[in-house]
Amino acid sequence: MTFLKPLLPILGWAPAYSRTDAQSDLVAAVIVTIMLVPQSLAYAMLAGLPPQVGLYASILPLIAYTVFGTSRALAVGPVAVVSLMTAAAAGQVAAPASAEYLTAAITLAFLSGLVLVAMSVLRLGFLANFLSHPVISGFITASGILIAASQLKHLLGIRAEGDTLPQLVTGLVERIGGFNPYTLVIGVAATAFLFWTRKNLKPLLIARGLRPRLADLIAKAGPVAAILVSILAVVGFGLAEKGVKIVGDIPAGLPPFAMPSFDLGLWQQLLLPAVLISLVGFVESVSVAQTLAAKRRQRIVPNQELTALGASNIASALSGGYPVTGGFARSVVNFDAGAETPLAGAFTAVGILAATVFLTPLFRFLPQAVLAATIIVAVLSLVDIAAIRRTWAYSKADFAAMAVTILTVLLVGVEAGITAGVLLSLVLFLWRTSRPHMAIVGLVPGTEHFRNVERHQVLTDPSILTIRVDESLYFANARALEDAIYDRIADQPALKHVVLMCPAVNLIDASALESLEAIAHRLDSAGVGFHLSEVKGPVMDALKRSDFMQHFKGRIFLSQFEAFTTLGGLAR
Repeated sequence: MTFLKPLLPILGWAPAYSRTDAQSDLVAAVIVTIMLVPQSLAYAMLAGLPPQVGLYASILPLIAYTVFGTSRALAVGPVAVVSLMTAAAAGQVAAPASAEYLTAAITLAFLSGLVLVAMSVLRLGFLANFLSHPVISGFITASGILIAASQLKHLLGIRAEGDTLPQLVTGLVERIGGFNPYTLVIGVAATAFLFWTRKNLKPLLIARGLRPRLADLIAKAGPVAAILVSILAVVGFGLAEKGVKIVGDIPAGLPPFAMPSFDLGLWQQLLLPAVLISLVGFVESVSVAQTLAAKRRQRIVPNQELTALGASNIASALSGGYPVTGGFARSVVNFDAGAETPLAGAFTAVGILAATVFLTPLFRFLPQAVLAATIIVAVLSLVDIAAIRRTWAYSKADFAAMAVTILTVLLVGVEAGITAGVLLSLVLFLWRTSRPHMAIVGLVPGTEHFRNVERHQVLTDPSILTIRVDESLYFANARALEDAIYDRIADQPALKHVVLMCPAVNLIDASALESLEAIAHRLDSAGVGFHLSEVKGPVMDALKRSDFMQHFKGRIFLSQFEAFTTLGGLAR
């Protein structure tokens, strides 16, 4: 059984599961269930799917994560950003509300699961590192704005289509005259109430003497209260007959067994969106899981998280759901509510299942405006304007990647936005590293340390030139290193030795190796010795595997101080 523990983390914590753990997990499950039921309905609507699909995507995926996941607090299910990406992907291959659209969403979940499992098997979790934090932050901020804008039509009770912000705004402006006043009142009231409960209800209840956990439970039940009151209002005042759009009949019962489409053409169309959804979902999920695990001195295994999320998406597809991932808000709620093990997710799945079987008829008269309000309140918390300001102040290059991501998402679409952000980040990285920082260094008096001559008072020797390069050497900056050295030796006739100081060099690729050979040959022809110092072990091992050492006439010093003293620096 021991060899199975890395593949099935449940075998690690289940044998020690206690009654105390069960009590904590049950309490957390109750709170998360109350939060997840309205969110699941709302996010399915955001994805352009029937509301029950959101409930289906909140049952078996949680069971799968319980078995395969390594985080004790991560709560898996539908999330806003992935729902928006699902709508964008499925909308390209089928008409919304059609059977083909649902099939596309199910197939997208299945493909995302396969991509995540394949990444786990091939240990490709590092690919998520190409999604830099500014790109992810910009993508989530823009997606939050786009999602909120897309829900305004439901608050107004009008039809306004569009996939980009200009299209949505244009549609709203053109049709705003036909708004339904009853829908507007319900939507605005629900939005204001949900904002108020999110920020003010818990402190108010605690001030009135309630325990923090009970106050938190009541505050998290805010969406449920909004749903119940709005349903009573629709039924009591006959608002459905007055033009207020309602959810309508929601099939009750167990999630159906579903199969994805195996049409090769459809897979080709959905593969790129599936990869993007997988990467975005994995980054969001692992970031949340690592943050929460650190607070309890626990650890997660990112590669196993790929397996867990992959299994969760496959389970979602087989139960008629759509792509899922670990949600930030519900995971924090799960953590704060005291969840001790992943079994809290399984308990939550049981609660969602009970709601799916017994409570769905109650949602028939639920106004769509209330679900839209739930989405708006949830996604606006994702909009981080402060992060944009911080990035602008710290790094203009990172800000450029963030700004391009935001603008492309808003003006073109979600897939184009994140793709543009990643590509620009890579281009900027290549541009920065192609122009590495290089400094002439000298000896700090009374020490064995060497520092930049332009920043510190140091000792130098006209016969010795030491250049410190603060970047790995590879094809993009190899020529820049040659030019820098040749420029610096051109006007120093007394120069006898050049030392390349390499404490920051973690890699020398084949192109850079050829440049080092060219530098050594050219300096030797000019009667100048070329040496290396402070070369790291792995880099040294790579040099020894090549024929560089056979032709290299200089020396490789353990430290720059050794190079300076050996070559006669202190003697002068």
